[in-house]
Amino acid sequence: DAARAAAAQLGRLAQTPVTVAATGPARGARELAAAYGEAARCLRAMRVLGRTGEGACVEELGFLGVVLGNAQDVDGFVSATLGPLLEYDAQRGTHLVRTLAAYFGSGGSLVRAKDELHVHVNTVVQRLDRVQVLLGRDWNEPGRALELQLALKLHLLTDSRER
Repeated sequence: DAARAAAAQLGRLAQTPVTVAATGPARGARELAAAYGEAARCLRAMRVLGRTGEGACVEELGFLGVVLGNAQDVDGFVSATLGPLLEYDAQRGTHLVRTLAAYFGSGGSLVRAKDELHVHVNTVVQRLDRVQVLLGRDWNEPGRALELQLALKLHLLTDSRER
């Protein structure tokens, strides 16, 4: 919130878009140096993402925040990205996460996904329709799909770590 407010206020004062990357808090020379490095990486990522004139921290950059951040909050990223599907599956005993993983794992082929899941192709279509309802219409757009695929892989890693 502070980064967004700073970007807006500085942009008004400078009468040009100002991009602000935030991190912290930090105390002492080592923590300040690490925070500076994280903020610099965040700022570069914001420029690459076309987020000029905005304020953000690495946690708000999706999968890039996981890769670029010092804390690397993998569980937070997975929860933020797949949370609606994980909750839906847990509450209803469905297999949306597994279906999405099979769909991406088969290169977007409904036929190969249904073979992996041992269900009818209509079941895969219905589940992916539910994924769209829960995640939004852009779930299979390239950038979002990449984020979802990374979250699925990380979910599998953390899930197998807990067993």
